[in-house]
Amino acid sequence: MPEQYTYLLVDFFCIVFPFIFSFVPRFNFISQWRYFVLPCLLTGLFFVAWDVLFTYLGVWSFNPKYVIGIYLFGLPLEEYFFFICIPYACTFTYHCLNLFFTFSASTNRPIIFKWLFVSILAITALLHLSHLYTSVTFLLLAAFLVILSYKKVAYLPAFFFCFMLILIPFFISNGILTGSIIGRTVVMYNNHHNLGIRMFTIPIEDTFYGMLLLLMNVTGFEYLKQKANIKVNQPHTDDI
Repeated sequence: MPEQYTYLLVDFFCIVFPFIFSFVPRFNFISQWRYFVLPCLLTGLFFVAWDVLFTYLGVWSFNPKYVIGIYLFGLPLEEYFFFICIPYACTFTYHCLNLFFTFSASTNRPIIFKWLFVSILAITALLHLSHLYTSVTFLLLAAFLVILSYKKVAYLPAFFFCFMLILIPFFISNGILTGSIIGRTVVMYNNHHNLGIRMFTIPIEDTFYGMLLLLMNVTGFEYLKQKANIKVNQPHTDDI
């Protein structure tokens, strides 16, 4: 594999199979694209701005040997593709899981786990404010979970189950990008801004960064679906 296509191929293989299976009638994810596109773009803009800032501050950087060399605001083109390919693969998986499984939030156990998780995130962030990747990621994820809890959304159990499933491809793709698998470090992290805890070569913060990225996409996806269903089910004036 030519070195300069490393990141581009990671993006490609993350999306190619979900994209192909989107056209399978049993999954029919193409009918859901109208709910996916806008949340993906808005979430992507937020993460691109975050990415640009952190690249400028030296929180992370990109090895020029393993990208094709097209940059915009200091980010390689492949990084922009990342914010489309990964959310697409996750939202497709989430959509398929909801076709075949029913998830319930009626028990107290998920609620207790969620608040324990939020507390750990918030405390860790506050104890490591000088570590920008840790503090910003953990605080944003904790705050977003609190907002969703206040809104009493019903899709969190399904999302967390989906996220657990995609951890396997997550470790593969991130392992490639951080040097675990093929020895090519595409994304380089400044350990002054993270906890220094690595899963092989993957900073533990990447897991929660990815969780926030995907949860924001699924939240937008669910919001637009719900809005469309309400509009469809509203009685027409002629029927009143």
